[in-house]
Amino acid sequence: NEQCPLLDIDVKGAIHVQQQYPNTSLTIFIEPPSVDELKRRLESRGTETAESLQARVNKASYEISFKEHFNKSIVNDDLERACEKAVEIVQNFLSQ
Repeated sequence: NEQCPLLDIDVKGAIHVQQQYPNTSLTIFIEPPSVDELKRRLESRGTETAESLQARVNKASYEISFKEHFNKSIVNDDLERACEKAVEIVQNFLSQ
């Protein structure tokens, strides 16, 4: 049983991992359907202050600009579909 690490890291960390392990790493960018939808989702949780909500939206907008540096991307418009797509991408990568 081989084990495969899964990292949840920021975009700069993901790019660094890609540079260090170009042939053995897979990066997947998970993105919201839109920045407006992300803001709506965060507001509906009721867990963010106005300042923290704006900071998260700003960070997401910044990170989306790095999407092209990732091997794959998934739009998280439906959680079940996004999870299925992630599993498919990882399985395809591991079978190479």
